[in-house]
Amino acid sequence: MTVFSWILVSSLFGGAVSVAAAALVALNARTAWIPMLISYAIGALLGAVFLEILPHAFTLSGNMEGMAATVLFGILLFFVLEKLVLWRHCHGDACEAHAVAHDHGHSHGHDHGRSGLMIMIGDTFHNFVDGILIAAAFMTDFQLGAVTALAIIAHEIPQEVGDFLILLHSGYSKRQALLLNLLSSFATLLGGMLAYFALKGVQEWIPTILGIASASMIYVAVADLIPGLHKRPEIRATIQQVTLIALGIGSIWLTKWLLGDLA
Repeated sequence: MTVFSWILVSSLFGGAVSVAAAALVALNARTAWIPMLISYAIGALLGAVFLEILPHAFTLSGNMEGMAATVLFGILLFFVLEKLVLWRHCHGDACEAHAVAHDHGHSHGHDHGRSGLMIMIGDTFHNFVDGILIAAAFMTDFQLGAVTALAIIAHEIPQEVGDFLILLHSGYSKRQALLLNLLSSFATLLGGMLAYFALKGVQEWIPTILGIASASMIYVAVADLIPGLHKRPEIRATIQQVTLIALGIGSIWLTKWLLGDLA
């Protein structure tokens, strides 16, 4: 398969397959799975960033201080972007979107679709960035591309579950929630295709994009996913969380090791 073929397949899997898997979880109300998925996703995200993506970005860049500054800029950028997305439907100290995502749909009352619409706008942009990340990674190295795609699929599933719950809370039907998430997921494919043709002529952009993408994954793991785990501080839950995070990191390491042997 060509690099472009791998980008297309991985973008489709990163988008449509994660939505389908999330729909099975969210629409069947298997809420017990959500904390486990989130813990695994945190490990997969952080494992991909620190074991694979950042080492490649530093090597390609050759400027460690510049790349570190790029990651720092990226973290602040995603903080501001998330603020803009959440701003419209956060009232006072309570943010409806995060309350629903963290409490797994136990909030009551609809907001006539406002929070669902804003979450979809933010998610579509995020999916587009995921597509760019997949393309940049595969164009750098096949092993990096495969590990990156795996991490994206792993973190997209719990994120899409949260999106489903927010849409249902906003008053959308199950069918509308599924359709909106599927439409949003195609932004991953669009991002991957555009990045392939744009980056081919501008190879020097790849380290910067990898750095920004690393920042995105670190931010999602640390700012959006980890705080939800702290709502269950008991020892048994903590052990389960740490084990699943380690499993997420381990799956990235194993994929890297297996692909390293094949390469």
